[in-house]
Amino acid sequence: MNAEGYLYSSDVFTPECKFKESVFENYYVIYSSTLYRQEESGRAWVLGLNKEGQIMKGNRVKKTKPSSHFVPKPIEVCMYREPSLHEIGEKQGRSRKSSGTPTMNGGKVVNQDST
Repeated sequence: MNAEGYLYSSDVFTPECKFKESVFENYYVIYSSTLYRQEESGRAWVLGLNKEGQIMKGNRVKKTKPSSHFVPKPIEVCMYREPSLHEIGEKQGRSRKSSGTPTMNGGKVVNQDST
């Protein structure tokens, strides 16, 4: 957000790119500038879109108006089951015995073929 209250895109991160994210009780999120505030009231400038989806000036938007409320998109996280040590040992033990690769036993290399 620039000093006039309009949003712009930037290739480099600057203090104008920094916004405070606030979550309301109704789970809507608002973004307010950490750099720019109203001179008289000290209220932070807020990011907002009008009915047509166009950017509004930050000093004209209030946090209580629907134009500043955004719905956060939850991030989908894939959860994988961690294999147990028994499963790992069974899979590796069978393959090592059949391949004849050396294994470590207390820091010493032990060849599977000699035992």
